[in-house]
Amino acid sequence: MNAIRPIRILGLDPGLRRTGWGVVVVDGARLVHVAHGVIAPKDSLPFAERLSTLYTAIEAVILAHAPDEAAVEETFVNENARSALKLGHARACCLIAPARAGLPVAEYAATVVKKAVVGTGGADKAQVGFMIRRLLPTAGETTADAADALAVAIAHAHARRARSYAA
Repeated sequence: MNAIRPIRILGLDPGLRRTGWGVVVVDGARLVHVAHGVIAPKDSLPFAERLSTLYTAIEAVILAHAPDEAAVEETFVNENARSALKLGHARACCLIAPARAGLPVAEYAATVVKKAVVGTGGADKAQVGFMIRRLLPTAGETTADAADALAVAIAHAHARRARSYAA
């Protein structure tokens, strides 16, 4: 039986104001916290510069933490078309930066992410944060954005495991 090497996963929770990121290592059934944070471009910057700041910061996270794969939370439907479009631009940065770095990029609906971490797709942010503290105790206290990003990485880890069992 071949030993499976540990995989480093970057999770991203897109937002134009605050994009959460989190890196975990999956070693068999074991999850290990590596790092997490939030990218928050200044609101006073022009829109294009905010996107550039976001993209450049994601590139820096990738360089600093050398993930093998990336996972991004899909955008929920927003009733405000203008806000949804702007969020879509931020999400594009989260998809393009890892893709340009040569990483495979997976996408997960928020309900799938919540179910993977909490056990129900209707969990709120407090429940996600609580479970992140339990699943990744070395992460310490996290902001909601960083906790969501770590949850995306965990959802990807679970999906990878499910695919490996199915193969």
